[in-house]
Amino acid sequence: MGKTRIVMLPASEVDLTKVKYDPGEIEAPHITGLLLKFFVKLVEMPLIGSLLIGHLKKQNKMNQMLRDTLIPEPPMFRPEFPPQEPESGVVFLKEDGKSEDRVESAVECLPQYDPASNSNHSSDSTPFRYWKIRDYAYSYRSSLTTPSIVAEHVISAIEGFSNKTSPTPLLISFDADDVRKQASSSTQRFQEGKPLSILDGIFIAIKDDIDLYPHPSNGATTWLHELRSVEKDAVSVSKLRSCGAILVGKANMHELGMGTTGVNPNYGTARNPHDLDRYTGGSSSGPAAIVASGICSAALGTDGGGSVRIPSSLCGVVGLKTTYGRTNIKGALCDGGTVEVIGPIASSVEDIMLIYAAILGSSPADKISLHPSVPCLPDLSSSHENVSVTGSLKLGKYSDWFNDVFSPDISNKCDDILNTFSETYGCKVVEIVIPELDQMRTAHVVSIGSEAAASLSPDIQIGMDKKLTLDSRINFALFNSFTAADYVAAQRLRRRIMYYHMEIFKKVDVIVTPTTGMTAPVIPKTALTYGESNIKVTGNLMRFIIAGNLLGLPAISVPVGYDKEGLPIGLQIIGRPWAEATVLRLAAAFEGLRVETKRPASYFDTLKGN
Repeated sequence: MGKTRIVMLPASEVDLTKVKYDPGEIEAPHITGLLLKFFVKLVEMPLIGSLLIGHLKKQNKMNQMLRDTLIPEPPMFRPEFPPQEPESGVVFLKEDGKSEDRVESAVECLPQYDPASNSNHSSDSTPFRYWKIRDYAYSYRSSLTTPSIVAEHVISAIEGFSNKTSPTPLLISFDADDVRKQASSSTQRFQEGKPLSILDGIFIAIKDDIDLYPHPSNGATTWLHELRSVEKDAVSVSKLRSCGAILVGKANMHELGMGTTGVNPNYGTARNPHDLDRYTGGSSSGPAAIVASGICSAALGTDGGGSVRIPSSLCGVVGLKTTYGRTNIKGALCDGGTVEVIGPIASSVEDIMLIYAAILGSSPADKISLHPSVPCLPDLSSSHENVSVTGSLKLGKYSDWFNDVFSPDISNKCDDILNTFSETYGCKVVEIVIPELDQMRTAHVVSIGSEAAASLSPDIQIGMDKKLTLDSRINFALFNSFTAADYVAAQRLRRRIMYYHMEIFKKVDVIVTPTTGMTAPVIPKTALTYGESNIKVTGNLMRFIIAGNLLGLPAISVPVGYDKEGLPIGLQIIGRPWAEATVLRLAAAFEGLRVETKRPASYFDTLKGN
């Protein structure tokens, strides 16, 4: 008897009333320590390895989805977006203009700044809040401090983290003298009354897979700099530099972005500022941790599988994943993929807006192929108009999916804040159904995995794969098992799932979910030396984030409180294509509900120096 052939109905004929939620449980062993090393040897053996990988794929029904199923839709090899309705209550930005001008427009979109607000930062009578970019800007312009003085606080904090009993390497590449030089130039501009923008003198970290000249871009490997030189800044980095930002160095990450915890035996594992025994989440582990610890106002990360949103959620900060093609990814290691973008991490939505305004701008090729709408920001300067626009929005919630979390604290906290939000603004929360979530996960892993394997193929041919960490080697063993037919099948699934989401967005403006299905996991001691392979944890962390990557949709994670252990919880808002303004408007409104905030256990006040 042959295999059973599955024939899918065309997506347009699927009866959503009969769709049942399928969590699609992930089957894979949790391995760390010496056992992980032994398992990698087995996986890399020609015959035994293929049998092991084949068994894992069978357990997770991957071949059934990709090879035994007739998928009627034609493949979609990169996101294709139908025309979108214009957003309300927005300020349009000049995509081809100067970054400094866009940042100035972004400032005008924000509520009026109250200098008195920064005097309460350390008061016992007020909740903890992070310093915002406008707090630094006000202090510089009022001669209360200088970028050079703050630079010494930043340098001291970075060196302090590295010298802890449990080292917390936030940066992989760091040059204190270069930071001092940038700060000195910024200080001089303020003395002359000529700051370049509100970002002048603001300290920003850059993930190690984004080019920051003259630092190497290793992607947290130990060897990539030997094969790839950095001649200039990535496009997004150059835009920040033109605004006067002080770029502190290359932030730690999960090797080549191929993991969700941030574990890194090569350089040391960045630890969660709320609990140093726990992961930050990944792969943008260093960027999220350095912002959550108060050292930098913002950081740039990359997001191919939740890599900005997951660590932002676990560390209690804000992370924005833009629409695919909204920012120019040239100069990042992942610049040839179809699921990844560069995105900002910051401690507040208003700071996200300022960084986003600086770095946005589609590449010439994406302008031709993707037809991006004109970029814009929500106008938050008028409270009355903002409340009116916010109240008119419809929020989609798939309850069965929303509640599928490892810790009920997460869904309960997100539900509570969603109810409060609806009562405050009068928004409608609409129940929706999203079919084929398990198929979406498979399509994503095949897409990102095949693209990563293709980009690394020349390096593998010369044996560099043996220099990868153990969990990366397992991942690439899986990725290299995917065939061209698997990749095409995944792109057929991508078109189906895009259809479902575009139909949903005819009824709602955004989809709301928890950002992750669990809060920050504990770091096993053996993982610090050997790494760790824990696909179940990966599944919990990635449960809600895949649509943003496979379909290229904008999404943001915003903190909404803590679980019973005091660990941060994030709420995710997923928007229509190019609708960053709506996503940001809602994120700012959720942030404005005065959710509980706590000072992280490891925190540095780099503005005041205490």
